[in-house]
Amino acid sequence: MSGTVAAGFTDAQKAEIRRYCGYPAYGAGAAGFSSWRFFQAYGTLEYRLNNLAPAESAVALQYVTTLGTIEAAIPRISDNLDTESAAAWTHNANELKDREALFDSWRRRLCGFLGVPPGPALGQAGVTLVV
Repeated sequence: MSGTVAAGFTDAQKAEIRRYCGYPAYGAGAAGFSSWRFFQAYGTLEYRLNNLAPAESAVALQYVTTLGTIEAAIPRISDNLDTESAAAWTHNANELKDREALFDSWRRRLCGFLGVPPGPALGQAGVTLVV
């Protein structure tokens, strides 16, 4: 991506970034007890989305493009679920897990770039809490 990008994101771009970072939907605005105002990391994400420099916005949009490509490939693996092997081709039994791990790795990179922890939907890699 070259050139300059206007500062700020469209609402659709913000929704994608929130989703990729693992944060819940923003809704129509900051109202009620479940709004971003009650979650420090979510508030930080919203601040960053509204205040990145144009060059930083361009980098974030590169992440969004890459993540969109990776995410779109995940559902397509269902095309091969009925094939264990075909001639010299052998199905990767771990393809879904591998693609999801790659996707989540890039999601975490976006969170790192924006300086926010992964959101609740992304969770922590390898950490399981049992209560």
